[in-house]
Amino acid sequence: MSASCAVTPSVRTELSKRLTFPAQTRRPRNKCEISRRGFAVRGIVASGVSVMGTPPSAASQPIQGGERLAFKPEGYNFWEWRGHKIHYVVQGEGLPLVLIHGFGASVFHWRYNIPELAKKYKVYALDLLGFGWSDKALIEYDAMVWTDQVIDFIKEVVKEPTVVVGNSLGGFTALSVAVGLPEQVTGVALLNSAGQFASESRKQEEEAEETVLTKFIVKPLKEVFQRVVLGFLFWQAKQPSRIESVLKSVYVNAANVDDYLVESISKPATDPNAGEVYYRLMTRFLTNQSRYTLDSVLSKMTCPLLLLWGDLDPWVGPAKAEKIKAFYSKSSLVHLQAGHCPHDEVPEAVNVALLDWLSNVVSKPSSPELSEV
Repeated sequence: MSASCAVTPSVRTELSKRLTFPAQTRRPRNKCEISRRGFAVRGIVASGVSVMGTPPSAASQPIQGGERLAFKPEGYNFWEWRGHKIHYVVQGEGLPLVLIHGFGASVFHWRYNIPELAKKYKVYALDLLGFGWSDKALIEYDAMVWTDQVIDFIKEVVKEPTVVVGNSLGGFTALSVAVGLPEQVTGVALLNSAGQFASESRKQEEEAEETVLTKFIVKPLKEVFQRVVLGFLFWQAKQPSRIESVLKSVYVNAANVDDYLVESISKPATDPNAGEVYYRLMTRFLTNQSRYTLDSVLSKMTCPLLLLWGDLDPWVGPAKAEKIKAFYSKSSLVHLQAGHCPHDEVPEAVNVALLDWLSNVVSKPSSPELSEV
């Protein structure tokens, strides 16, 4: 990790006290988890590691009756974090909300949510380091990098108690932020969150002794092979036919797969460092997801939790939402007829449910939970 983005010892030490994760272990897959291969091949393409040269057309219009965040190729606001530029949007006044996008996406993925939520709240949306309009830093990525980033953003930019909302990867980041900054995070909302539960019956994986053969021959060859394969996948992700196909596979309503969406998730991939960031994320972060478990975080969280779940998600189905709700007593669950990104596919339903929860649960903790719909 570069010195400019190194985690300060005081922050890391304090946060590690709250977030203690089990050692990496081997366990069987279950249906409610994101398949690593599916996430790597399909999710990256759909989320934004793709390039499509067609700019947004004038015919691309907002959904009927909904306002849409204006697309700005140059971005909105920038905040410097440990020597890197972080892109963010802020609109409205009132109780702050911080929106965190999913893997490979950007603030523009909240295009239909920011204008509506900003009518009652002060809405922030930021691009995680390595994604969107934020710098493509050549560092060693792990979940704690984004947790630290959002915690510092709340401390330095928001400076008030806030509710954190996250989709996919942004969902797990939101949970970690709530644990790392409990005095300032008053609620969390998850939309088809990433993250895995630890298996109670799993056995500790025995660490194999690293031989000379493994260290000097097997590992170097493996890295070369990974670079070749991931380089091909990155190239493949740039093809228009591929990105259209994958986007439609995660959006049940393909009408929202428009020029605005494609441009907002493809432009960041033109950055000279995008390919290397992709490689580092795929080989270092995604292959170590089991280090960070949902139960480890939820067991330390204390604030109200809202689950807004697209039941038609091909990667993270409703069983996972039910498991989270059963594990965490302070949670409310709303089922939605949508895929992996309900905030962009059925934004009206998401906005209504989120606003209702904010007014009835976050501001009044003793209020009854939302009934499932």
